[in-house]
Amino acid sequence: MRASAKIFWILGAFLLVVAIGYGIVTGRYEPMGVEPAGFPALLAVAGLAIMIAMGLTLAAKKNDVGPSDDLDAEVSQHGGVQGSFSPYSWAPLWTAIGAALCFLGVAAGWWIFAFGVIIGVYGILTWVLEFSVGQHQH
Repeated sequence: MRASAKIFWILGAFLLVVAIGYGIVTGRYEPMGVEPAGFPALLAVAGLAIMIAMGLTLAAKKNDVGPSDDLDAEVSQHGGVQGSFSPYSWAPLWTAIGAALCFLGVAAGWWIFAFGVIIGVYGILTWVLEFSVGQHQH
């Protein structure tokens, strides 16, 4: 985690320098002043990289040294349980179809967006509740 934090600190500082340089160059050579899309976007990306770096730094201080920070660690030490997934679940398909219809609906027509929301909500609820067996069952 410490290595990832260092990478994001370097990335954030680099993007901040690039954003400031981009703002100076466009402010000097653009007839309308500082370019209104690229400069705020670069500042936002730099801010996001710095926020990720801060989060990783705080997490590294709270947790023990992991295998990614140990120079003598093996790749197999980083493995572990990744989660419990149902191999024959239809819920991700319904969720993806709903999301695709929502994106299509924004471009083609709002009535398609409504169908996408309905299908997407069905898919998400199915996905979240597929292992639910009831509150009082044993």
